[in-house]
Amino acid sequence: MGCFFSRRRKPGQGGQPPLQQPAGAGQDAPTGEQKAPQYSWDLRAKIDPKDYTFSGLKNETVGRLPGKVAGQQFVIQDCENCQIYIFDHSATITIDDCVNCQIFLGPIKGSVFFRDCKDCKCVVACQQFRTRDCRKLEVFLCCATQPIIESSSGMKFGCFQYYYPELALQFKDAGLSIFNNTWSNIHDFTPVSGENNWGLLPETAVVQDYVPLPSSEELKAVRVSTDATKSIIPITRGRRQKNSDESCLAVFFAGDYTTANARKLIDEMTSKGFQLVQTKEVLMKAEDAHRVFQQSALEFIPLLEKGPVVALEFNGDGAVEQCQSTVNEVFSGTKVFVSESKASASQDVDNFYNFADMQMGM
Repeated sequence: MGCFFSRRRKPGQGGQPPLQQPAGAGQDAPTGEQKAPQYSWDLRAKIDPKDYTFSGLKNETVGRLPGKVAGQQFVIQDCENCQIYIFDHSATITIDDCVNCQIFLGPIKGSVFFRDCKDCKCVVACQQFRTRDCRKLEVFLCCATQPIIESSSGMKFGCFQYYYPELALQFKDAGLSIFNNTWSNIHDFTPVSGENNWGLLPETAVVQDYVPLPSSEELKAVRVSTDATKSIIPITRGRRQKNSDESCLAVFFAGDYTTANARKLIDEMTSKGFQLVQTKEVLMKAEDAHRVFQQSALEFIPLLEKGPVVALEFNGDGAVEQCQSTVNEVFSGTKVFVSESKASASQDVDNFYNFADMQMGM
């Protein structure tokens, strides 16, 4: 809880000097009393930890509206049979000793840590995800790094799917890319021989069946949609078994419409029955381009200086031909890398994602 407070220094202990006062300030008031000097740290907004804590609640629906957390740390503890919604971005969140709760957590810049929780259903977006001593958590997850479970069992994971109007900007404020989501790449820190402590939710799982829309009048004002086609995060198959032995890699380069173009190609391909396996947004250098794009590298190297690339892997019979056709028709004025043939495509996918995993320390 200590991070909610900024330590106040007394005058003369170093730190910031007193605010400059206008001429005449601090002189005797008409009563003859001396005005106390003002210091900049006295003018800062005071943060009350109670505004960023849900503790000891039972059978309640509670939450925070967009703009009410604004990047602060949040704590949830000792709650039972509650529906909890944090419709804002935060620094870190810890969830301790919660039972049978349904929880939505907006984008978290750092880590989310579940400890000693059981029978909870959650929707979470974060940089780092970790559980310890948890039982039966079902989580629709967006996580930029490899999720870690420790001394936990009965864990089930699905791909984050959620929308409300402020959510995209909250992802940016939290420094999270909507394309970096390793939701299914779980690391079990304490595996048990012969047992599997985690698995994946069914592909048919609908987020609203797990974490329902808020019922309170205040929280209904957030225009939530759990329609998968509207999800801020592209819904990926992750590590589920692929339906086809043919995949295709498409890479968009940084520009004003990179995100919109990537979303458009996803919509075009999935509407034709192809499946989005994984996505990634990462910076590349010239030497990386040679490794990933092979003979086409020289064409794309000048584009790498503009910013990170967005890569998409599609799967399905005929994915390469369909992806090439769609890119030529829809993005004719935009340079996009697309696998040249079915024979080279699987190597393209491996080359790019092996590089990306090394870049992100996976």
